[in-house]
Amino acid sequence: MWYVIQVRTGTEENIRIQCEKFIQDKTIMETCFIPYYEEKKRFQGRWNLEKKILFPGYIFIITRNAAELHEALKKVMGLTKILGVGDTMIPLTAKEVAFMERFGGPRQIVGMSEGIIEGSQIIITSGPLQGLEGYIKKIDRHKRKAWVELPMFGRMQKVEVGVEIVRKTV
Repeated sequence: MWYVIQVRTGTEENIRIQCEKFIQDKTIMETCFIPYYEEKKRFQGRWNLEKKILFPGYIFIITRNAAELHEALKKVMGLTKILGVGDTMIPLTAKEVAFMERFGGPRQIVGMSEGIIEGSQIIITSGPLQGLEGYIKKIDRHKRKAWVELPMFGRMQKVEVGVEIVRKTV
């Protein structure tokens, strides 16, 4: 099961390292990760690929033993909140897990998507956003970014992802 832990934004990598340090038993925590997305940034006249955190303020943990994980997480400093109800950890739904596996791939890095704009319609031709055009709320062609609203954590979550619009027709 996949669980989500809320942390202070900017401390995600530190908390992930602490989790791996304090919870080494694979029966308690299979893996701990932070989903990233790729975007292009322009430096000194050249476009460079950068990785940024997809869900700032959240880390993901995969476990089969939620009760023991909950106990083990008490050793980790800096956790804000474990997503759930009261003391009960609530896992991501099967639909959310399947979406994350498709969207981020095995490395949980959402790659750049490519697309075109025909009139007012966005058509993604390749990449993780292909087939998800309905979730796109805004595109900034110059910054090569898309703002997407995804069903995640039991609500609609706004995230940024990288997108390259190769052509626009009127």
